[in-house]
Amino acid sequence: MLITSSNICIMISIVVYLLAMLWIGVRCSKANKNTDDFYLGGRKLGPFVTAMSAEASDMSSWLLMGLPGVAYLTGVADAAWTAIGLAVGTYVNWLIVSKRIRRYSYVCKNSTTIPAFFSNRFRDESKILSVIAATVIIVFFVPYTASGFAACGKLFASLFGVNYVSAMIVCAVVIVLYTTMGGFLAASTTDFIQSIVMTVALVIVLGYGIISAGGMDSVIENAKSLPGYLDFNAVYDKVTGTSTPYGALKIVSTFAWGLGYFGMPHILLRFMAARDTKELKLSRRIATVWVVISLGVAIFIGIIGLGMTNAGVMGELSDPETIIVQISGLISRHGIIPALLAGIILAGILAATMSTADSQLLAASSSVSQNIVKECIFKNISEKTTMILARLTVVAISVVAVFLALDPESSVFNIVSFAWAGFGAAFGPAMLLMLFWKRMNKWGALAGMVSGGIMVFLWKYVISGLSPVLNIYELLPAFIVSVAAIVIVSLVTPAPSKEIIDEFEQVGKLKD
Repeated sequence: MLITSSNICIMISIVVYLLAMLWIGVRCSKANKNTDDFYLGGRKLGPFVTAMSAEASDMSSWLLMGLPGVAYLTGVADAAWTAIGLAVGTYVNWLIVSKRIRRYSYVCKNSTTIPAFFSNRFRDESKILSVIAATVIIVFFVPYTASGFAACGKLFASLFGVNYVSAMIVCAVVIVLYTTMGGFLAASTTDFIQSIVMTVALVIVLGYGIISAGGMDSVIENAKSLPGYLDFNAVYDKVTGTSTPYGALKIVSTFAWGLGYFGMPHILLRFMAARDTKELKLSRRIATVWVVISLGVAIFIGIIGLGMTNAGVMGELSDPETIIVQISGLISRHGIIPALLAGIILAGILAATMSTADSQLLAASSSVSQNIVKECIFKNISEKTTMILARLTVVAISVVAVFLALDPESSVFNIVSFAWAGFGAAFGPAMLLMLFWKRMNKWGALAGMVSGGIMVFLWKYVISGLSPVLNIYELLPAFIVSVAAIVIVSLVTPAPSKEIIDEFEQVGKLKD
């Protein structure tokens, strides 16, 4: 590692940030009296923490690495349609799902995990729904978590020249420590702080990038000079300097990113953990405004980065996902204060990564410890033993994720997009219909989860390669298949019991 004053300042900012996260974990650990507190924070989240922790855990390192990298390399079309879909999905999810799932999960045997809610909603004594849902979470969240660990390792390796694996493991240890100590409350509180750090990072990079690229006019003129770069119906190829059409089907499938929100366990858990349904309206406004602005700024940073490259301010990027890392390196050369600000930017990337990784660890560990081990294997273990099991499961899943993250060549954007599709298709249709359709039964829920999850794999690795027309984002066709499976299977199998229907109608009558 090269020892310079700027590197020292950057490291100081990052170390202070990491220590602050650990301190929050210690403080929050005192509030965990049982597993309900550990996995859902006792349903005590206020409106600001609910909103910002949900969105910080949602955006992950994809916001500060994946999205600007896509805009830098291919222009605005792919990035913008994805962002528009996410913005719409965010708003609709808060509007129609947040209050309903908060009420329903509490009325329905005070369900504290998504798999438990599936089983309790349909009175599934066999726990097959819980086990299948837990399996889906593990399958998609463990590699998702690994991608977060990998992003941390990439950051330190590219910036300081340190060993990738060592840096990745250190970051993983910090995340595991505050998560195992403080549980959901620590994850939500740190996510709130991390959303602020991410915002500061975006603002600093935006301002510096515009100035160093020669001003806003220069940035826009450079983008306009590139064929199809600012066109919402074309994709720019930086290698050849040409563009290709971005068809209507591709637009629809990319816009369908927004469908994923209805099935994201770490976001749905924030809704379930809200202190009061009356406060969710304020949370919705905060979350939507932050998401729209953050996504817009992230895309524009990609455009600015290309302007900086073409202006000779910044060299060609071998990995476009490191664009903000490279800009922070330029900022750090201007003195001690700029170097400290660069450290905040890099802490923002860490924040984006950690805010998702901690939530994923909790969701995955609850699936193993609560919904598989406790519900299906050791049903009579004590509360103290359950807490120990919960923490050990976080550690065990982290170890697996670390092994999966040993390859530094994996793409953050690709891993996130596939996991997003998996949750969106396996859980999204099932969650929407179980909240709003009383005729749905447990067989429909099972069919929807299984068919949606399998179709994501089939479309990604088999069907999409059969024809260029079929090369669309796998979430859209998998979501449609899951909806159809739920409706058809529910209608051809026995209707839910009177107890289940009465509970459904009871939830519908609840008011703020």
